[in-house]
Amino acid sequence: METAATGNGAKSKDYRDPPPAPLVNAGELGKWSLYRAVIAEFVATLLFVYVTLGTVIGHKSSSQQDACGGVGVLGIAWSFGGMIFVLVYCTAGISGGHVNPAVTFGLLLARKVSLVRAVLYVVAQCLGGICGAGLVRAFHGGARYVRYGGGANELAAGYSSGAGLAAEIVGTFVLVYTVFSATDPKRKARDSHVPVLAPLPIGFAVFMVHLATIPVTGTGINPARSLGPAVVYNQRKAWEDHWIFWVGPLLGAAIAMLYHQFVLRAGAAKALASLRNNGNVYA
Repeated sequence: METAATGNGAKSKDYRDPPPAPLVNAGELGKWSLYRAVIAEFVATLLFVYVTLGTVIGHKSSSQQDACGGVGVLGIAWSFGGMIFVLVYCTAGISGGHVNPAVTFGLLLARKVSLVRAVLYVVAQCLGGICGAGLVRAFHGGARYVRYGGGANELAAGYSSGAGLAAEIVGTFVLVYTVFSATDPKRKARDSHVPVLAPLPIGFAVFMVHLATIPVTGTGINPARSLGPAVVYNQRKAWEDHWIFWVGPLLGAAIAMLYHQFVLRAGAAKALASLRNNGNVYA
């Protein structure tokens, strides 16, 4: 059990984990707060895909005209990481700022969100990704959009499916591990500034993962981001590799949840006791 003392010597309350979210909570369906959160996830994912895909298409167009033109891999990575930082900051207080089915899946496994909320979030995120990609195609024109690959995730030449899958697993692990660490309720109880700073490490994790993974898969780590361009671009190669961008992120999210919750956070025994006793475990 961990206790802390204030500056005047008064003892603070022992920290206690919040109870896990119910797996099925039909009562949520009657609350406006749920639908407001779903709308927030849809709009956030739409904006994320629109800005990032627009950056990718713009870079490819500029670099083809001028070898030194375009924002480069660094600029693309900043686009993805920066947008996640902005959108998580804007939507965290409404929906939790997931903007990614893999993040939602990891939080569902950790019992941070209910199954009802998770399903609605994933549907909204996927629809947002498709609409965001559709806007990019509409603004850039169909011919230009297809010519520059539509921002779709594909396995790069020279890399095996196993390498691509591993890159997506590791990349998503980094992201979801950062999400769990940055939003840990124990840290928030101890350090009041953590909720304010949480979007920064999450966005920076996305930035760093893109630097490492763009040469391999173009970097998915977000099934909604991969699905949107695949639907709008609709070319064979994108669909042949598409399974990688669902299986990899979901596996990476599950591994990150297990590592944080069972190894780092409380240990396997305490974590299991938490689930059995409705969250009454001290860390």
